[in-house]
Amino acid sequence: MPRYDAVDLRILTALADDPRAPIAALAERLRVSRNTVHARLARLEEAGAFLDFDRRIDPHYLGHPLAAFIEVTVRQQQLARIVEDLARIPEVVQAYGHSGAADLRVHVVCRDTDHLFRIDAAILAIEGVERTETSLSMGELIPYRIRPLIERAQRDL
Repeated sequence: MPRYDAVDLRILTALADDPRAPIAALAERLRVSRNTVHARLARLEEAGAFLDFDRRIDPHYLGHPLAAFIEVTVRQQQLARIVEDLARIPEVVQAYGHSGAADLRVHVVCRDTDHLFRIDAAILAIEGVERTETSLSMGELIPYRIRPLIERAQRDL
């Protein structure tokens, strides 16, 4: 379990509010030295506290307004290769392995339902994929967030 203290959690809270905040702005906001913020960020990064950072680009902008989740059942012995094949499909924006009736949950974006049909067919064509079940997303209701966990960690200190 990673070790963190109140200063680390204050930095993480500030980053949850403004992920692109420069070190100087964080130091001023938190009333700690820039060297402290810099050293803490380096330590947090080394500890694996941060996910890969990239600006989230809305697929709508790229002409893909529909999102869907495809539950994929696979032959387990071929899972690694199947995941590699899925990663070659540009419309696959995310995939999770999970327990339950299906083995994978694949998040895809598409132009329209015909495009979704073709994406599903491409997934089914991957050797080792046994079946799929597709659900159209009706909208993101709770976007990715981390602040509530940081707040709980602060209360638990």
